[in-house]
Amino acid sequence: MDREAFEAALQRDGYQCGTGSTEANKVTPMHVHPFDARVMVTEGQITITIDGVSTTYGPGDWCSVAANTQHAETVGAAGVSYVVGRRAAA
Repeated sequence: MDREAFEAALQRDGYQCGTGSTEANKVTPMHVHPFDARVMVTEGQITITIDGVSTTYGPGDWCSVAANTQHAETVGAAGVSYVVGRRAAA
């Protein structure tokens, strides 16, 4: 899926769309968000860990994290830029 299709899917599914970035090598320990999130990486890498399973995402990859899901984030050596969608939990 390309960025345009990703953003269209976010809007279709009721997500508020934005962009962001995080500095290189930032580690965010286990935490939760009170909203559903979808993220597409546009530059760099980020590793998301859920239930002990770590998955690394690079440019063009995307993931979805449901509200109140425990997860950790580790940003790669070049930092990460992304498109993000947030939607109030049902």
